[in-house]
Amino acid sequence: MIHVVLPHSEERRLVWYLAMEEYVAHHIQDLLPASGIGEREAFFMWQVPPTVIFGRNQDMEAEVNVEWCRAHDVRFFRRKSGGGCVYADRGNVMLSYVCDSTSVAFTFDRFLQRLALALRRLGLDAEKSGRNDILVGGRKVSGNAYTMLPKASIVHGTMLYDSDFDALERAITPSREKIASKGVASVRQRVTNVREELERIGRPMGLDAFKDSLLRSFCGNPSGGIDEISLTEEDLAGIDRIEQTYLDPAFLAGRHHADPATYGPHGRFD
Repeated sequence: MIHVVLPHSEERRLVWYLAMEEYVAHHIQDLLPASGIGEREAFFMWQVPPTVIFGRNQDMEAEVNVEWCRAHDVRFFRRKSGGGCVYADRGNVMLSYVCDSTSVAFTFDRFLQRLALALRRLGLDAEKSGRNDILVGGRKVSGNAYTMLPKASIVHGTMLYDSDFDALERAITPSREKIASKGVASVRQRVTNVREELERIGRPMGLDAFKDSLLRSFCGNPSGGIDEISLTEEDLAGIDRIEQTYLDPAFLAGRHHADPATYGPHGRFD
């Protein structure tokens, strides 16, 4: 698996990284060499300021606490994949996996099994749960969604390392029925941070060390290095163009026929 590296670092909108996934997927044959098993696989991680991202078919007003997000400068966007509403902040490491396979069930399951294995290597009791989640000690640390393009697949997910759960509870508003179906009283009872779980087993680890362990688990090579490529300025320009599709007011509105003038800058609904 190849780690995809940006040529320079700067803070970007969450949907820029979703556009990066799309770009890599559309150009995977040119960007990546085939692996030993004949597949091309890419992986990268990213973090963003507080942001809510909701699924392509979701009703924004039903899933996002719009008033609270406005007041606390939390951005929100719609993504092109399905799945539920997610709160991301700098303590939530976002994961992107792209491959040239279009076998939906196999590709999705394989990534989640690898992710659980990466956590078990750190001593955590991690397991895949249902279609989308990774649990540690019975509580969720990662949720994932899948998008299939004509010649490639994208899996993107969360990894709760040290996320602000108070903000998470306030920013998203899942239905009472959804919470009850999980047998718990609140979102907070369903989730845990990897940092807490590592401390619980006596293996504390900083964020950078944790990210490095994930990277080596996915992209490490036998010589101890990381297999990686760096995107070019031309690639970045292509990603910028794709990002604009996420910022289109019609896409942000989903099924709603909101006046585009009500959409503020950077994907916020003002």
